[in-house]
Amino acid sequence: MKQESYDTIIVGGGSAGCVLANRLSEESSQRILVLEAGRTDSLWDIFIHMPAGLMIPLGNKLYDWCYQSEPEPFMNGRRVAHARGKLLGGSSSINGMIFIRGNPLDFEKWSADPGMRTWDYAHCLPYFIRSEKRVKGVDAYHGQTGPLVLETGPCENPLFKAFFKAVQEAGYPLTSDVNGPKQEGFAPFDRNIKNGRRHSAARAYLHPVMKDRQNLSVICNALTTRLLFEGRRAVGVEYVKNGRTYSAYAREVICCGGAINSPQLLQLSGIGNASELSKLGIPVVMDLPGVGENLQDHLEVYVQYACKQPVSMYPALKWYNRPWIGFQWLFLRKGPAATNHFEAGGFVRSNQDVEYPNLQFHFLPLAVRYDGTSPAGGHGYQVHVGPMNSDARGSVKIKSLDPTVYPSLRFNYLSTKKDRREWVEAVRCARRILNQSAMDEFNGGETSPGPAIESEKQIIDWIARDSETALHPSCTLKMGVDQMSVIDPLTMRVHGVDGLRVVDASVMPYITNGNLYAPIMMIAEKAADIILGNTPLPPLEHEFYRHRLVETAANIN
Repeated sequence: MKQESYDTIIVGGGSAGCVLANRLSEESSQRILVLEAGRTDSLWDIFIHMPAGLMIPLGNKLYDWCYQSEPEPFMNGRRVAHARGKLLGGSSSINGMIFIRGNPLDFEKWSADPGMRTWDYAHCLPYFIRSEKRVKGVDAYHGQTGPLVLETGPCENPLFKAFFKAVQEAGYPLTSDVNGPKQEGFAPFDRNIKNGRRHSAARAYLHPVMKDRQNLSVICNALTTRLLFEGRRAVGVEYVKNGRTYSAYAREVICCGGAINSPQLLQLSGIGNASELSKLGIPVVMDLPGVGENLQDHLEVYVQYACKQPVSMYPALKWYNRPWIGFQWLFLRKGPAATNHFEAGGFVRSNQDVEYPNLQFHFLPLAVRYDGTSPAGGHGYQVHVGPMNSDARGSVKIKSLDPTVYPSLRFNYLSTKKDRREWVEAVRCARRILNQSAMDEFNGGETSPGPAIESEKQIIDWIARDSETALHPSCTLKMGVDQMSVIDPLTMRVHGVDGLRVVDASVMPYITNGNLYAPIMMIAEKAADIILGNTPLPPLEHEFYRHRLVETAANIN
């Protein structure tokens, strides 16, 4: 068994792992090792780097872990597929490239929990700004010098113009920037595309420094199988590469495997619910019952319409158009392959009881599923819609001592009254927008779910049959100081364990409004300063939008 020694081992070369590899290796005296279980993100692999090619990696075991949930009891026993990136850059190398920070009130919610004061919006905003290199619209809320390039969707297709007019006719506002002071409303989305190519965490943070920093080592196809301990101090890891087992030792180990892999690794290594670990014959290092609990996610559906005019992106799906589309992208970095097509959307409140937006919409000038199938069978358009703040909670639990056996994923979708209510509101809200007069010249009728799906029961039954995950698992090793918390919010260390930290989506206490890539990058940037012992960036007390219900409640209190 080969042994190696480092100052820091980062387990996982995904979104957070790439940020930490960059920031921690800036100190040349520190030896940093990154272990990535998947493959490298070769520039020759066009399906990773072509923005419109995202349907190819999803569900492909070369790029995707291809998880499935356990049979979901409120979804007729369906197993829901969960794509997770299995390569450098992690899910940022296969996702939809939509960059949504979350609502400022998400972070106010975080900071209201005991011990979480430094995770409010004012303390998080500087780290969002530090990560960004925004192409347009730089202001006090955005950065222009960070590693991660952001461009805003051009929304040139005429369907976008009609959609923006329709949302206003339906009574919803536009906003200048969903990542600025007011998330509520509709606008073009920021996205991680640079010069017509996907700009993943690996391309933004890792590759620019990997060759020149001799103190940074990155090993791909290396599956970390367990953490090594001396008492309650983590001293290294075991990993397998090409069938051989290796040990690597370090002063500190940082888990960046994500909301599924990180709790799995902790449980395999003896950190978790002691009674459950003992039943599997795992020696308990630290009894932390919150490990793998509090699992949260976003579910979504496609509300699809046929388009009467030949203006949608449907021709791009035709096999005989693909050579020309590929040529445009390869040599000009233009054309239908150079966009993710998720160029616009928005956030609204579905009822008057919620303090801030609880629904997210993505508008797409094409009727197509993630797997590339097109139920409309021709020109069409769609919105992806789903509740953002579901109170359903699930878990990640290992089933075996074998690290190659996937853990049990239980999300409990549709399990609460609030969740089901907001789903009905979401579908009706989508229909209200798409049936406004602004869409009349394009509206060829609803194709999915179809006008026959009308009652609350019919809508919920359709959701149970047809919904898909938005691929946002999170919160399984939450920060906090209560009995079910796992991570110290001031240090990012695992409670009761020395030499072990976690930095990824699992540390969120509550899921944020929108896609999770942006808040993960912020968490990693902030964690880097914590780990390095740097003076934290000063909080920015910028104004942000609060609906009058929130203002009224604040005044009463």
